[in-house]
Amino acid sequence: MESILRKHIEDIVRITDDEFKVILSYFKRKSCKKRQILVEMGELAQYEYFVLSGLLKSSHVDQMGKKHILQFAMENWWISDLEAFQKGTHATLDITCLEDSEVFCITHMNKEKLCAEIAKMDYFFRLKSSAGNIALQKRVLMLMYATATERYSALIHQYPLLYQRVSKTLIASYLGVTRETLSRLAAS
Repeated sequence: MESILRKHIEDIVRITDDEFKVILSYFKRKSCKKRQILVEMGELAQYEYFVLSGLLKSSHVDQMGKKHILQFAMENWWISDLEAFQKGTHATLDITCLEDSEVFCITHMNKEKLCAEIAKMDYFFRLKSSAGNIALQKRVLMLMYATATERYSALIHQYPLLYQRVSKTLIASYLGVTRETLSRLAAS
């Protein structure tokens, strides 16, 4: 499983065996069960997670009790309540395992120390953060301006495997439509 993280890093920066040993020393590997909550609203978000295997989701429950799916994270993706993780504040998101999962997790302090020790990792995390921000911007714009049909088509095109792994109820929440609307979109 360590090789998965190394390949993920080396897609952006080259690292030596010694550097990778140092990098690994800052992470903790964790096995998680389906339905296990890794971050809970109102609690501290101690870790940022790199998904080795399995599937996670981040969600928020609004004041009316409606659940909103913000993100799914499958293999080779990162997930956390970033504001709570960065600032040390209470989480506004839940992060839950949708499947049995294996993750590497890193604390904010260890991430900072790692970046100070190996400058390449600061560059790596900066590029990953930028890519995440770009994806989030695209998602927000899709929710604002795209029709339900366009959002559905974009999801199927961009993440075909995700659609097969996630319940239709969660997909509907992610797209901002009802389960019934999703059924109509899938049928057309």
